[in-house]
Amino acid sequence: MGSADGTSDKWVYEFAEGSREMRDLLGGKGANVAEMTRVLGADRVPAGFTITTEACVAYMNAEQAFPEGLDEQVATALARLEEHAGKALGDSDDPLLVSVRSGARESMPGMLDTVLNLGLNDESVEGLARKTRNERFAWDSYRRFVQMYGNVVVGIEGERFEDAIKAAKKERGVRDDTELDVDALRELTQTFKGFYEFPADPQEQLQGAIRAVFDSWVGDRAVSYRRINHIPDEWGTAVNIQQMVFGNKGDTSGSGVAFSRDEVTGEPEPSGDFLPNAQGEDVVSGVRTPRDIRELKDWQPEVHKQLMDILRTLEQHYGDMQDTEFTVEESRLYMLQTRNAKRPAQAAVRFAVDAVGEGLLDKGAALATIEAEKLDALLHPTFDPGAEFNVLAKGVAASPGAAKGEIVFLADDAVAAAADGRDVVLVRPFTEAEDVAGFHAAKGVLTSEGGKASHAALVARGMGVPAVTGAGSLEIDVKAGEVRLDGQVVLREGELVAIDGTTGCITTDDVPLIDPEMSAEFRTVLGWADELRRLDVRTNADTPEDARKAREFGAQGIGLCRTEHMFFGEDRHEKMVNVILASDDEQRRAALDELLGPQQSDFEGIFEAMDGLPVTIRLLDPPLHEFLPKLHDVEAQVERARVERSDDLGRLEHTFERVRALQEVNPMLGTRGVRLGILYPAIYEMQIEAIFRALVAARGRDVDVHVEVMVPLVDYRRELALLRELIERVAGRHSLTRGEDYSIGTMIELPRACLRADEIAHEADFYSFGTNDLTQTALGFSRDDIEGRILARYIEMRVFDRSPFETLDGPGVGQLVRMGAWLGRKTKPELKLGVCGEHGGDPDSIDFFHHSGMDYVSCSPYRVPVARVAAAQAAVRNVDPDLATR
Repeated sequence: MGSADGTSDKWVYEFAEGSREMRDLLGGKGANVAEMTRVLGADRVPAGFTITTEACVAYMNAEQAFPEGLDEQVATALARLEEHAGKALGDSDDPLLVSVRSGARESMPGMLDTVLNLGLNDESVEGLARKTRNERFAWDSYRRFVQMYGNVVVGIEGERFEDAIKAAKKERGVRDDTELDVDALRELTQTFKGFYEFPADPQEQLQGAIRAVFDSWVGDRAVSYRRINHIPDEWGTAVNIQQMVFGNKGDTSGSGVAFSRDEVTGEPEPSGDFLPNAQGEDVVSGVRTPRDIRELKDWQPEVHKQLMDILRTLEQHYGDMQDTEFTVEESRLYMLQTRNAKRPAQAAVRFAVDAVGEGLLDKGAALATIEAEKLDALLHPTFDPGAEFNVLAKGVAASPGAAKGEIVFLADDAVAAAADGRDVVLVRPFTEAEDVAGFHAAKGVLTSEGGKASHAALVARGMGVPAVTGAGSLEIDVKAGEVRLDGQVVLREGELVAIDGTTGCITTDDVPLIDPEMSAEFRTVLGWADELRRLDVRTNADTPEDARKAREFGAQGIGLCRTEHMFFGEDRHEKMVNVILASDDEQRRAALDELLGPQQSDFEGIFEAMDGLPVTIRLLDPPLHEFLPKLHDVEAQVERARVERSDDLGRLEHTFERVRALQEVNPMLGTRGVRLGILYPAIYEMQIEAIFRALVAARGRDVDVHVEVMVPLVDYRRELALLRELIERVAGRHSLTRGEDYSIGTMIELPRACLRADEIAHEADFYSFGTNDLTQTALGFSRDDIEGRILARYIEMRVFDRSPFETLDGPGVGQLVRMGAWLGRKTKPELKLGVCGEHGGDPDSIDFFHHSGMDYVSCSPYRVPVARVAAAQAAVRNVDPDLATR
C-alpha cells in the first residue's frame, strides 16, 4: 500500500481488543462486533480486525494516501487472522475469504461500501470447490465477488451485471439466481471479468477494497445522508475485515436480519427476514423475496432457538432494541453484527414503556432510547402506510403531517375556499407575512423555494400546518395558475395535490390520510418526562385554538403571543393600514379605537384557554412594510385614477405619499418593535389597554392568568424604561399591580441587548430570548434569503453542518444567550429567563438551554411534546444519576 507522511499510530485493532466504549475509534460496527465477541464468545462471531476511523481521516487529509504504518499493521493483523482460521488468503488449496465492510460512528445504512468473498481468483476458487466438495457454492461465491468488486471498487454500473444475470437465467429458462448451475456461474464470472481488469492478487484486492470503503465516505450518497442526518464530515469511517462464513452453501445454510422486537410497532416479538442458501446481500437487495423470521423455526428449529436466545441476551446487554445480521452455515449460527435498532416513533415509545415494565431500563434510560425529534410524527395526520402512490416530486420536509386538497395559489383564495368548506393546499413559489390568513385556511402549504427555516416552514410549524418547501424541481406560476415539471404542466388551479410534510413527498394521487391518536404509551412517556425535566415548556400561540391545542399537549403557559398575527385577518388588516397611514394622532387614535375591541376579545379567549397559567404577550413587532400596500401597486392605481379622472384620486395620492414616506431600505432593522412604540405610542397604548381590559374581564369570570407584557427589540435601558412607564400608567387605570397581576419584560434579540443585559434588567421582570432574530442579527444572515442562496452551499463547503436557524449556533449565538442570562441575573437574581425562538422546540438546542440556566423554552403547539421529552433527556444526561431512577 502507498503511504503518506504521518505517525506510526495504532491504526488496527483485533476484535478481541475492542469494546462498545471505543465507538468513536472503531466505528459503530467495529465496536459492536468487538462487544458481541465478548458477550457471545469468539465461536459465535467470526474473527477479524478493524481499521480505525482515525486511519480514514488521515487517508483523506493525505489526499487519499494510506497513513504510515497502516500497511504493516494490516499485514500483521491478517497473519493472526490466518493463524486463527488455519487457512491463508488466496491459498490455492483452502483459501481464507474475508468481508471488507464499512463502519461509521453513527449508522449510515446502505450509504457506505462493502465487499464480500474477497480472496478468490481462478486458482483459489478450484481449491474452495474441492475443500467444500461444493463446486456450485465456490463458483457462486466467485461470481458474487467479481461482481461486487467491479461495482464497488472499480465503479462499473450495477445494471450491467444484473442484465447479464437476467440474460443467463432467460437462456436457461430459470427464474431465480439459485437455479443457475455451475456452468452458468463460470460463464457469468468470465463475462463479469470482461467488464474490467480484475486483480487476481488477493493483497491487491484487499488494498482496493479498503481504499473503496474509505472513498465511499466522501461519495455523493454518503455526503447527502450526512447532511440530512447532521453527521460531521470529519468523523470518517472504520473498515472491518472479517472471516467469511457462508449462507450460500446449500439448503442448510442461509442469511438474514433479525430485530429483538418488531421494528415497526415495537411489540415485544422478534421480527426480521431470512433467505435459505443466500448471502446477506441477497436479503437486503430485493433480488429475492425473503421469508419471515418466524418461518426459521420450521426450517431449522435449533438455529431459531439459538437466535431467539441471542436476541434476548444482546437486548439485555445493550439495554435497547437490537438490529442484527446473521448467517447460518450448514446449520451453524454466526452473528455478524448488532446495533441499536432505528425505528419509527410509535415503536420507540412502545419499547421505552415495555422496557421499564420488564425491568430492563429505568425511566431515564428508557427516555434516552427515544429520538425526541421523531415524536412529532405521532401528532399529525399521515399518509396511510398501506397506500401506494406515485411521487411527483420531493422537497424539504418542513412541517410534519400530511394534507391534501385543491390547489390554490393565493392566500385570499384559500380563505374563500375554506369558508365554502373546501379543503385546499396553498401552493406558492414562497410565502410572505400577508399570506398568514391563507395558512390558517389551508390544509397544507407547498413552496418551490426555501427550506426548514424559511417563512413558510416557520409559520407552518407554528400553526401545526403540514408543509413541504424547497420543491425546486417544480415551477410554480401563480399568474398562469399552473405547476410545471420539466417544462410540462402537471397541475392546475383546483386540481388535487397531496403532500407529506414528514417525508417531503408530493403526489397527485388521492392518498388516504390517517388521523393520529396519542397512545397510552406516549402519555406514559410524557409523564416520565415531566417527572425528570427541570425546564418548563410553554407554547407560542396567537389564537385561543392554538392555546387550547398546546394545553392538550402539556404546555405550561404561553411563552410568546405574537400580536401582529392578530392583525392579518381580512377585516383587521385594512384597519391596521389606516392606523399606519394616518396623518396625525387624532386620525390614528380613531383608527385604533376600531381595533381595541377585537384585540380585547382575542386576549380574553387566550386567557380563558390558559386559565391558571402564565401568558406572555409580545407587543406589536412587524416591520411596517408587512402591513403597507406595495408602493408600485399604489403608484399604478394613482396613474389609472388620473387617466380616468376618478373621485378616488385625492385619497390615492395621499396613500402614495404616505407609503413612499414610510419606505425603508432595510425594514427588518427599521421601524419595528420598541421603536414603533416610542414613535407611535398610541399603537402600544391601545394594545396594553386591550390586554388589561381582557385581564379584568377574565378575572370577573374566575379565569386567573398572570400576564407578562413583553416589549420587543430593545437595545437600550431607556427604551424599556419609556415603555415600562406607559404599561404601568395603563395598568394603574385598571387598579392592577405589577408583580401581583402582571410582569414587564423584554425579548432579548439583539447582540447589544445581550451585552448590556445587566443594565436593561433594572427595568425588567423577565427576559425571553428571541433566538430567531438574535441569530439573524448576530450572524448578519437574513433568514429567508440565505435559504435559497447561501445555506446549501455553506453546508456543502462545511462552513457549518446545520442551519443556524434550525439548531442554535452554540459557539456564537449561544454565547450571547449565556452572557445575557448571566448579566441579567447578576443585576436581578430572580429574573425569569425563557427562550421563545424556533430553537425552543429543537432537541439539541434544548440541551444547550438546559445547561444555560433557562427557566423555560417556548415552542409551537405541536412541538410541545417533543420539547418535554428533550428537556427530560437533557436533565437525565446532565444531573445526578439518582434523578433518573425517580
